[in-house]
Amino acid sequence: MAASSAPTRFSRPRFALLVMLGVYPLITGLLYIVIPLTEGWSTWQRTLVIVPLMVVTIIWGLIPGVQKLFRGFINPASR
Repeated sequence: MAASSAPTRFSRPRFALLVMLGVYPLITGLLYIVIPLTEGWSTWQRTLVIVPLMVVTIIWGLIPGVQKLFRGFINPASR
């Protein structure tokens, strides 16, 4: 007997909330690391260092982690 599963619907607001909760400490941590190492640099130069680190971490770490750990929360059953 096959188990019937209720259809789910991806919730963008829930996903956005979880990503925001993960991105905030990521950006803050990177700033605490990069700012002392780049004293005297312009903002655009610091951003040039931080953005690639953020993007790689978000794409290959944060988003897959959120999707795996919070699958039930971001894909609630459809009504």
